[in-house]
Amino acid sequence: MNQAQGAIDAARAAGADRFAATEFAAAVDALARSEQAVSDRDYRLALGLAIDSRERAQNSARISVDVRANSRGEAERAVAEAATLLRRALTQLENPDIARVSPRALRTPRETAAAAEKTLQEARSALEREDYPGVKTALGEISARLQAALSLIDAAIASAPPRRKR
Repeated sequence: MNQAQGAIDAARAAGADRFAATEFAAAVDALARSEQAVSDRDYRLALGLAIDSRERAQNSARISVDVRANSRGEAERAVAEAATLLRRALTQLENPDIARVSPRALRTPRETAAAAEKTLQEARSALEREDYPGVKTALGEISARLQAALSLIDAAIASAPPRRKR
């Protein structure tokens, strides 16, 4: 039972309660049932449940490490994609050809870029806290909105009156 409790503590430290919750809960439950079996003086059942608890806790720790790494990778890729799109939008908004475009035509892309900067900051904060679902929630549809803004910028530049030659 001590080994099972140690494995549960190690799994909790590895984040199994967040990233492998089902297996972790089964390990905790098996340990609790093992303790109940000891109270009922059924030592053979208690031993079997303690061993099951230890194995489940160790398994939940392994699962947690894998899920955590995959979740972090996905979150980092999503942040990087949004950051790249934001840089592209900001670069295009600073393009000298943009001066020929009506400010009204650029209002939505500018607002989208400003909102994306704030959203990206929130996503990076969530990433630092290892709140990977929070990264996904924060970013939401920002990549699609930035793609749409880039399309609007391109269309505005293409439809702007040509530069006068001197």
